[in-house]
Amino acid sequence: MLARRAELVRTATLLTAGDAHLAEDLVQSTLTKLYVSWSSVRRADNPDAYVRRTLVNALIDERRRLWWRRERPVAELPDRTAADPGSEHLGDDLRAALQKLGPRMRAAVVFRYLYDLDIAETADALGCSQGTVKSQTARALDRLRTVLEPKPFLAQGVTP
Repeated sequence: MLARRAELVRTATLLTAGDAHLAEDLVQSTLTKLYVSWSSVRRADNPDAYVRRTLVNALIDERRRLWWRRERPVAELPDRTAADPGSEHLGDDLRAALQKLGPRMRAAVVFRYLYDLDIAETADALGCSQGTVKSQTARALDRLRTVLEPKPFLAQGVTP
């Protein structure tokens, strides 16, 4: 599993819409959960699906925590890198649009279109029905289209 850590970090970065720090935390949490239940992972028919499901569950658990909803003031701002690792192929517009999706919608889009999983594999990773994957994906794509569509000049207050 440690050999696939980079792939897990990349997936987690996509699921968190480019938040590299949260992605690292999710991967660590996922690896810990996998270690504890290693016998179940080894018995799984599809270990990759088991890992994806564990990663998504870790993201959902993280979002449900109360402390996540509160601001935490700090004395100094943390240093930031020029680009978040693992998400360099995402443009700023797409990353910002992904941030406007809920975690389950974002996960559905990432698994379906960036990882090219079919509906059944995505449903297994998210722990939901195939119908839920279809509806989450459709809603997410509608929202992404709305957010990413170019605005006409007059709507932006710019005259041609």
